[in-house]
Amino acid sequence: MTTQTGSQTLGRGIRLLEILASADRNMSIAELAGALEVHRSVAYRLLRTLEDHDLVTRDDGGNFALGVGLVALTSGVARNLQQAALPVLNDIANDLGMTCLLAVLVDGGEAVTLASAAPRQTVAVVSYRPGHRHPITRGGPGKAILLGLPDSSWPRDLSQELRDELSAARTRGYASSDGEVVPSLLSIAVPLTLPGQPPASLAVIHIALPRPEAEIAERLHLGALAVARAFGA
Repeated sequence: MTTQTGSQTLGRGIRLLEILASADRNMSIAELAGALEVHRSVAYRLLRTLEDHDLVTRDDGGNFALGVGLVALTSGVARNLQQAALPVLNDIANDLGMTCLLAVLVDGGEAVTLASAAPRQTVAVVSYRPGHRHPITRGGPGKAILLGLPDSSWPRDLSQELRDELSAARTRGYASSDGEVVPSLLSIAVPLTLPGQPPASLAVIHIALPRPEAEIAERLHLGALAVARAFGA
C-alpha cells in the first residue's frame, strides 16, 4: 500500500526503528503498536521483517531492541565525520568524566546522535546511543544546532521565551538544558559547523556537572576546533 509520499509499510518500519532508537529500554509489541498507532498484528509483521534482517532483536521477555544489523548500515553514514569526531569525543569524555556526543540536524527539525563516547573511569556512566533523536527545540544538542543557524532558519513557531533563551545562549557561546529530553540529565553543548555537512553540535550529558558550565563549554569549543581540523576544514 502506498501513500502520496511513498510506501506506508516502509515508512512504518522506519518509524519503528526511530521509536526504538529513542527509547531508553526494550519495548513490547503492545508499546510499539501504540506508539505507531497501529494494530498489534501490523506491528508484529513489521517487527518480524525487521528481525529477519537483524535490524531488531528480542530479549528473553519478548521485548524488542535495535539489532546488530544496523551496525553495518550505519558504519558508512557520514563515515569521515565520525572518524574525525570519535577521538575527540573520547578525549572530552575522559577529560570531563561525562558522556560526549555529536548530534546533527535531520529532517529540518530534529537532532540525531551520530556518535557518542562514554568516559572510561567514572562513578556513573550515562549511555546515549547513536540514533537517539529529539526536536532541535529541546535539549542542549538541539539548541546548540539552532545557535549555529541564522535566525531566519529557525522554526517559525519558536516561542518568544525560547528565542530569548537562544539569544542569551548565543551571547555566552553555548546552550544548556536540564531534563528536557531525558529526565534528570543535564547537558552543555556548542555548535559545530563543517563544510558540506549538516548543522551539528558537540555536547556532554550527565546527571551532574563536575565543573562550571563555562569551563565545560570551553572544552567543547576546543573539541569542535579539533574535529574541524581532523575533518580538514
